[in-house]
Amino acid sequence: MLFGFSFFIMKAQKPVAIYDLSQYKNRVEQKNDTLYIVNFWATWCKPCVEELPYFQGLATTYKNQAVKIILVSQDAKARTLQVAQFIQKNNYTSEVFLLSAGNPNVWIDAIEPKWSGTIPATILYKNGIKIDFHEGDFPNQKAIEDFIHSKL
Repeated sequence: MLFGFSFFIMKAQKPVAIYDLSQYKNRVEQKNDTLYIVNFWATWCKPCVEELPYFQGLATTYKNQAVKIILVSQDAKARTLQVAQFIQKNNYTSEVFLLSAGNPNVWIDAIEPKWSGTIPATILYKNGIKIDFHEGDFPNQKAIEDFIHSKL
């Protein structure tokens, strides 16, 4: 019985997926009416962790609308299990993956030329194109809602 229980716990804490730049673009640049709210964060980034509950609030607020929250971790590839545990512990329901795309000086510019690389950062996509970018944290959920409201 103990073995079965241990297996269940290990399965529940499956590591998050690792995407390269091409997989990232394929995921967020979908040609549909969904608004993709993509937040770049890391477990070691205090402002990132502090604003994650706001994104969870958005997931709840917009669950019946064409809005998708995607959390893109900037943690090291070796920390995929720890990222999954962090997400599970905090009951976050948004899609999460880790971006590992090589040299950050290359992929950051490919994602957003105005981005210095600082996290947190949030990018909005709709109909296959990037429609807005915000570098830095949001002070509250209302600030994020104000940022995305006109893009719905």
